[in-house]
Amino acid sequence: MLTLYDFMGSGNGYKVRLLLAQLGTPYKLVERDILKGETRTPEFLAKNPNGRIPTLELEDGTHLAESDAILWYLAEGTAFAPADRLQRAQTLQWMFFEQYSHEPHIAVARFWRHFFAKLSPAQELELPARMEKGYAALGVMEKHLARHQYFVGDRYGLADVALYAYTHVAPEGNFDLDHYPHTCAWLARVAAQPGHVSIDHKN
Repeated sequence: MLTLYDFMGSGNGYKVRLLLAQLGTPYKLVERDILKGETRTPEFLAKNPNGRIPTLELEDGTHLAESDAILWYLAEGTAFAPADRLQRAQTLQWMFFEQYSHEPHIAVARFWRHFFAKLSPAQELELPARMEKGYAALGVMEKHLARHQYFVGDRYGLADVALYAYTHVAPEGNFDLDHYPHTCAWLARVAAQPGHVSIDHKN
């Protein structure tokens, strides 16, 4: 059986849990509290030298890190990963966008505001830029979703899984989604997908 090392508040971990649920794939969940440094122990670093969650342990003991790499591994050969060459590249395009232009701003602002009682002076100074760039990413998504039901091929797939994870909890970082109606409609469509689970769901 697969073993997933995860922190329940993590959107990156949630991506993997959501896909596993929608695939109906059984797995063992092992929680590691990143706020307590539980991914920085020698034991965990032996599994993932980068000391991050999610980390997936395969049946043969191999460990796979990085949420989007795990998504591709799990989705290979399923309807979540497009067979068409261009659509596969477009899926990766949106997943790279999520990790480079979306997650570093929306997820970080959400993490600071949702998990910390008080921001440090450095975080307070950096927050406006994080918010600005987060809204810019939401603007890119809104423009695309004004013309499409989903991100690739007008059908639900890995790009949607990747982008949904932190977008649906963006209000926890004080992002106002009211001005992004197409994004909000897309969030509702994703939440209505078969097998959908919430971010705090435990298998």
